[in-house]
Amino acid sequence: MGKGKTISQALHAAIGSLRTVDNLIAERWEDEGSKKIILKVKDIDELKGIYKKVKDAKLPHFLVKDAGLTQLKQGTITALGIGPGEEKRINKITGKLKLL
Repeated sequence: MGKGKTISQALHAAIGSLRTVDNLIAERWEDEGSKKIILKVKDIDELKGIYKKVKDAKLPHFLVKDAGLTQLKQGTITALGIGPGEEKRINKITGKLKLL
């Protein structure tokens, strides 16, 4: 993916995940500065493993599958949004990942 496409996919992940929480949680997240951290995985298998852990932990999340209109085939998994949520719980799953 190009840089613009990567940014777009990250935005889809953030917005999608934000839409999974109730308004009170979303407002608190916004009041606290709307923290966002972009991390990278080594491959799709690692991303799928993190997705499973996030689901099992019942953390708010959103898995992005591309629409296939530009650079990627339809259904290609491109990003995973996690949160807003308790930082400790998220870090248990993502704490070893590196920044993008």
